[in-house]
Amino acid sequence: MPKVLFLTTSHSYNDDRIFYHQAKALRDNGYEVKICSLYAAYEGVIDGIEIESYAVLEESTEKKMETFRKVCENFKPQIIICSEPLAVVASKKFVKEHDASCIYDVTEWYPSMSMLQKYPFPANIIQAVKFSLIQWYAGFLSTHFIFGETTKKFPLAYFFCFKKQMILPYYPDPVYIHENIKKLEPGTITLCYTGQISKDKGIGNFFNALDRLRQKVPALHIKILIIGSTVQDSDELYFSALLKKYSFNTIELRKPTTFEQFTEAFAEADICFDLREINFENNHSLPIKLFYFMGAGKPVIYSNLKGIRKHIGTLSFGSLVDPQSADAILEVILNYIRNPELYYVHALKARKEFEEKYNWSMIKQSFVDFVKRSIDK
Repeated sequence: MPKVLFLTTSHSYNDDRIFYHQAKALRDNGYEVKICSLYAAYEGVIDGIEIESYAVLEESTEKKMETFRKVCENFKPQIIICSEPLAVVASKKFVKEHDASCIYDVTEWYPSMSMLQKYPFPANIIQAVKFSLIQWYAGFLSTHFIFGETTKKFPLAYFFCFKKQMILPYYPDPVYIHENIKKLEPGTITLCYTGQISKDKGIGNFFNALDRLRQKVPALHIKILIIGSTVQDSDELYFSALLKKYSFNTIELRKPTTFEQFTEAFAEADICFDLREINFENNHSLPIKLFYFMGAGKPVIYSNLKGIRKHIGTLSFGSLVDPQSADAILEVILNYIRNPELYYVHALKARKEFEEKYNWSMIKQSFVDFVKRSIDK
């Protein structure tokens, strides 16, 4: 039975892509699967998948690499799937000595804006070059690539075009999706924001648009549902200032829920939003939540991101907008309120597209086959 080892620094051992989708798919196809994360400490077996993880994310680079090396030597996998450059570099010696495959699963920008924001100018430029060189080195060491989306293929897919690669989108398994298609009720609407609460992710744009809706239709009962939390202290201060500024009466704040219950948490929502800022990083990303909203049967209003346009095109179940144009967002919401039949059509289309195009069952076998072929290199 082939052994597959997942190595990740910044993702939890029960990450939705790694644990719930990739690892379980390989387990179901007869692989012996192990996950090692540096995000949190845990040892045991969950659903037939071995977990050996350590809380060493804040330790030195050498400490983190040594942790990965020991896990590789003890488990002796034929295939290693890495989520970050450090994991690829740490497995270098094992891969060479044991002729193992090293698949680099590229799902995040590297370096990301969050990695660079703590450095002042011009140190941030120097760090960006340094991190980019590490990324290229990881690409050089890897034997195969998996890209979460087409817009994240640059630069590795072009520098190392001779290496085998595949696109593996973030489609959710239907088993984790709670369908809740609604019809709009006259005089009331529930608008939902989920995920990290920050300026970059669009909480300010969301509030601004809802304030315009409140002013335009004062008789409308607007319920605001926010499921998420802040990460940085600056985000907490920013969010507190927004709450004070807008003073919404009917706002419900919920902490992030477990992965299995995510779509149930926003079941009562009528429209789901993601109005993140359109910067280079966001613009070239394909937000994962979009497919969960789709599967639940929720019309959406999203920032007009290149990543969405390139992967899906025009949304048949919602709108792509300028996130800073409160008036444009307002018109989309008002169009649903004035035409509840249009809202219901979009809700049905969201679910239909998920079932026919954008679910894990459609791409799972291609992932398993790619991993199987990687053994032969």
